[in-house]
Amino acid sequence: MTRIAFIGLGNMGLPMAANLLKAGHAVTGYDLVPAALDAHRAAGGAVADSPRAAAAGADIIITMLPAGAHVRAVLAGPDGLIAARAGTGALLIDSSTIDVETARALAAEAAAAGLDMLDAPVSGGVGGATAGTLTFMVGGSAAGLKRAHPVLAAMGRSIVHAGGPGAGQSAKVCNNMILAVSMLAVSEGFVLADKLGLAREKMFEIVAASTGQCWSLTGYCPVPGPVPAAPSNRDYAAGFAAALMLKDLKLGQDAAAATGAPTPLGAHATALYQRIADAGLAGKDFSVAFPFLAARTRAELVEG
Repeated sequence: MTRIAFIGLGNMGLPMAANLLKAGHAVTGYDLVPAALDAHRAAGGAVADSPRAAAAGADIIITMLPAGAHVRAVLAGPDGLIAARAGTGALLIDSSTIDVETARALAAEAAAAGLDMLDAPVSGGVGGATAGTLTFMVGGSAAGLKRAHPVLAAMGRSIVHAGGPGAGQSAKVCNNMILAVSMLAVSEGFVLADKLGLAREKMFEIVAASTGQCWSLTGYCPVPGPVPAAPSNRDYAAGFAAALMLKDLKLGQDAAAATGAPTPLGAHATALYQRIADAGLAGKDFSVAFPFLAARTRAELVEG
């Protein structure tokens, strides 16, 4: 049994912590939302009234927070958990999706305090978090990953060591840029197929067996029907919200600007998901791109 502090019991963090409890670990959770703490307690976890209280005595501290600013606020500086746990041998794992620069800076601050830190963002959405089938993209030391592996394995099916500090975040923003572009391409394909009078079921059958096949089609189809488990069959209830996709795309564009990488499709995807969010669809699943596109004219999107 490992003593784990879990900071951030939101849509992803709560089921991840629940899987750690199921695996027999002792998990003390903290969140700003009382209902999240109640749910964690109901699942068998302990709760704390502050990140410091949650982390006291923990072997491993996991953060799952909305953005880099929140992770820095919890971990960095004289009042952060790095300073509080300096020299104790605690392992820090940040599974938030944040910018690469912040991930590397926090790892350096942790190392200076005698702590190992991994950046370990995830892919798989709420469904993967609940089922314990997440993919972890891990940046940091091999020794840190070896220590973390049994804990990550309780929450995920695939654990990949991407490289040194920041490599996990690098992999995440690249993956999600690809995902956004492919989802938009699949959505555009179905919009055009509708206009041409091609039945959606036939479109799915043909493309699924052809060179256009991709996960956005066969695993998460944005039109209702072909993939029963897809959010498109639940009025686009979020498995991975459009707002989160937009956040990740912006992180990718920041990284592209910092490195000089040409990402014109990533930039176009960012602009389109911004329009989707501005249309009041930020809380819907990112596959809501299909009805968003279907409801607009070519002139609105090409010229607008």
